[in-house]
Amino acid sequence: MEDSKKGKAPNQINIELSEEIAEGVYSNLAMIAHSNSEFVIDFIRLMPGVPKAKVKSRIVITPEHAKRLLYALKENIDKYEESFGVIKKTEEAPRFPLNFGGAVGEA
Repeated sequence: MEDSKKGKAPNQINIELSEEIAEGVYSNLAMIAHSNSEFVIDFIRLMPGVPKAKVKSRIVITPEHAKRLLYALKENIDKYEESFGVIKKTEEAPRFPLNFGGAVGEA
């Protein structure tokens, strides 16, 4: 019996998502580099008042998958803006308060 007759889509992929990965990683900066055979995307967490930022995740993909990612992001941004309005883009870097909303320490 064919997969489509069993109620499954042909070429269906089952994707496993562990609890740890499902929690996600916060990133407020991404840096992208490429060679002729791959794109490297570093997701970075930049914290206010801390001179050193940490790469929290690195993804390495093929150029073909990078282009697919571009199209998928564009499609999802369009859907988001249809539902919630246009995402505002500023040309300046994000500004964090030096105390990050907490009490300022004194020495």
